[in-house]
Amino acid sequence: MANSFVGTRSYMSPERLQGTHYSVQSDIWSLGLSLVEMAVGMYPIPPPDAKTLAAIFGGEEYGGGGGGGGDHSPVGSGSNVPRPMAIFELLDYIVNEPPPKLPAGIFSDQFRDFVDRCLKKNPSERADLKTLSNHEWIKAAEAEPADIAGWVCRTMGVTPLSPVSRPHLPT
Repeated sequence: MANSFVGTRSYMSPERLQGTHYSVQSDIWSLGLSLVEMAVGMYPIPPPDAKTLAAIFGGEEYGGGGGGGGDHSPVGSGSNVPRPMAIFELLDYIVNEPPPKLPAGIFSDQFRDFVDRCLKKNPSERADLKTLSNHEWIKAAEAEPADIAGWVCRTMGVTPLSPVSRPHLPT
């Protein structure tokens, strides 16, 4: 385990920012934050407001999107970018404000619950690896057939090679 202060500060857990020792629970916070960022397409602190979520996902404004709000609304009319925060303001926000939440109506309840369990402020309340690996969202994802190579090929517009026609690469 890391005994030094390493990592990207904006993804560090509140307890690490307050100087406590690293634990796996710190990485679970970072996982949750990364999942929210991938889901909404932007760093989620400060959380996007309802207008920003509507612009990202289309349709009506979504309530309950961020977990924060107030003066952290996007800058300018039609802008989808929250106002920039200085690093110390950002770190203070992570420690003292509610964690980001995924909006209802866009993401499944299971995914939202998984992320919420990762983003508990108190590390003793945060889900551990065993709990997360047995979570219904993970179990559902494991049950789905996935063809990542095929998806990449379709996305790139190329024909996948069969295992027989792939060139042999030296090991």
